[in-house]
Amino acid sequence: MKTLKIRDLTLRDGQQSSFATRMRQEQIDRVLPFYKDANFYAMEVWGGAVPDSVMRYLGENPWTRLETIHQAVGDVSKLTALSRGRNLFGYAPYTDEIIEGFCRNAIQSGLGIMRIFDALNDVDNVKSTIKYVKQYGGIADCAVCYTIDPKYPKLSFMDRLRGKKNPKPVFTDDYFVDKAKQMAALGADMITIKDMSGLIPPARVYNLVKLFKQNISIPVDFHTHCTPGYGLASVVSAIAAGVDIVDTNIWNFAGGPAAPALELIYIFCQKLGVALDVNMEAVAKINAELLGIRKELDAYDAVKQFPNPFNPLTDTLPAEIEAEFDRAVKAAREVDEATLVDACHKIEAYFNFPAPDERVKNAEIPGGMYTNMVAQLKALKNEEILPEAMKLIPVVRLAAGLPPLVTPTSQIVGAQAVNCAMDLKNGKPMYSNKSVQFVGLVKGEYGHTPVEVDPEFRLKIAGVREMTPYDTSKYQMQPNPTLDECGGVKLAENEKEVLLLELFPLVAKDYLTKTKCAAWQAKESKRVAEEAAENAARAAQEEASKPKAEPITGYAIESPLPGTVLEVKVKPGDKVAVGQELIVLEAMKMENVVDSNIAGVVKRVFVQAGQVVAAGEAMIEFE
Repeated sequence: MKTLKIRDLTLRDGQQSSFATRMRQEQIDRVLPFYKDANFYAMEVWGGAVPDSVMRYLGENPWTRLETIHQAVGDVSKLTALSRGRNLFGYAPYTDEIIEGFCRNAIQSGLGIMRIFDALNDVDNVKSTIKYVKQYGGIADCAVCYTIDPKYPKLSFMDRLRGKKNPKPVFTDDYFVDKAKQMAALGADMITIKDMSGLIPPARVYNLVKLFKQNISIPVDFHTHCTPGYGLASVVSAIAAGVDIVDTNIWNFAGGPAAPALELIYIFCQKLGVALDVNMEAVAKINAELLGIRKELDAYDAVKQFPNPFNPLTDTLPAEIEAEFDRAVKAAREVDEATLVDACHKIEAYFNFPAPDERVKNAEIPGGMYTNMVAQLKALKNEEILPEAMKLIPVVRLAAGLPPLVTPTSQIVGAQAVNCAMDLKNGKPMYSNKSVQFVGLVKGEYGHTPVEVDPEFRLKIAGVREMTPYDTSKYQMQPNPTLDECGGVKLAENEKEVLLLELFPLVAKDYLTKTKCAAWQAKESKRVAEEAAENAARAAQEEASKPKAEPITGYAIESPLPGTVLEVKVKPGDKVAVGQELIVLEAMKMENVVDSNIAGVVKRVFVQAGQVVAAGEAMIEFE
């Protein structure tokens, strides 16, 4: 009997997909004793948004999270993390020195598997990480990012008469198999078919798994999400095709924007004659804790729809749902996609998992990309041009070399499609407004795109005709000052802290400063504490005596999203035209330019460089 291995995503991708990565260490500690007994092959607990979020929102140390989980679970399950190859967690490539230090420290802290992907599927971008992960005893899991060819605009009769044709498909089975073979040749220990958007249908993944197993000799993992409605059916199809490992979440953290539920996969495996080497009794104990934790995370719950309680070890399925499982298994074996998807939808509906997001399914773009575009247009008060922006996605994507739609290229392409739609609305040529990241993508700073960028287009966008890779030789380490106000300690006192500062400059600087100052203050004498209290009281008194701020009476430009102000381009008294750049805002490592949607004279500027702003916060007032 074949044994299927399970990579549990609950503590990283699961909570990131559904709860904005807000699980605190205390909440994680509550489930770790049961994880030690669960016997998962692997647990994804780190990487992705975890290091950034635990510092930014929770005031916790990312390295401590990894080390604490390893201490609790030991070597029962391999701990895994997600990284972006040469880019690690950012967008610009890092030097080998940084990549080496990161891999070494991660593995020494308990990491067993590093899942390495590149947003362009550029194999050159994963070489260094493979090398260092293996050098320090880790397992290199190389991910091939699944994506699809865009739906190009339908050609008119005259276009066809002139011989015009839409581009040939690029993302064929041969394309993905070739990428897997290249990564295996570089030393990958396993290959993941990484479907971040949940767009891979069951028949396609069945064929890909078969082809991967025929062409490479290392284990194959399958990762997907349930957003458009293929997730569960595609995982079942991958198992039927002989995949070695699948990624799942535990019941109360599964479905919707996350991966399918392990408990459903357990039932399918029983019916498919596939063994699962997982202790489902321990999984039930984890799930009981997750129910309470999910309620505590209500403010961040992306779905707010709980699945009905279920334990496959103790609960009996009604006959009609048992029949749907059997129907799905038969369809998976026969590669009957329509029947398999229909049966899985009925099963998920019975258990009250979220219904498929038809908008994402029909748009054939990642859910996060779609919602980002909607939010961007809403902030610009131009929601009506969403259809035009959606039509421009294939055009922008092809012009930029047809990058896969995965973080960060999905956001870059989506934001540029919105910019182009705004350009056309305002009577300007497309690409009149372009983001720094789009320029870098077209220039070649992110690596080789699947399709060559037209040199003339590159010249127009980036000022050069030839592909120009990012020059890491000019890389400069982040400043590491002495904190005189905190006892004279260095901002980053060891290599792990230096790495945090390099990988997450703004967030780590704030986190480390607060941490060091808190530690110093804890050691201060009673005199210092009393002095601080006196200063605080004095400050409060001064604040109370300040005249109340003048209310906003003119037109206010508000922050479209939470972030950090990088640059303010106007001052009081300036005359501003419609579309003029006002502020550059950094959010999740992306630079966003806030333009003026009115013409007028600046009355007041409420923000300055380095200031953190909330969504909807007033930044500039016009007379």
